[in-house]
Amino acid sequence: MNIKNIIRIHELIRTSQSGSPKELASKIGVSERMLYHYIAFMREELKAPIVYNAQKACYYYDGECSLNFKSD
Repeated sequence: MNIKNIIRIHELIRTSQSGSPKELASKIGVSERMLYHYIAFMREELKAPIVYNAQKACYYYDGECSLNFKSD
């Protein structure tokens, strides 16, 4: 996992510029499969409330989200 990619994903979601999974993967320079690993990591480990809206073809946060890299 590359922290810079996580920060970039966060910024693109936060600013409503993520697009579809294929588009987002392209924007950060990873495969779609790797993007799904990043999203899963952000949801599970960083507790980011990431949701995908298929109608709008974009990711968004279902509530407030700030990145937290501190361990419990």
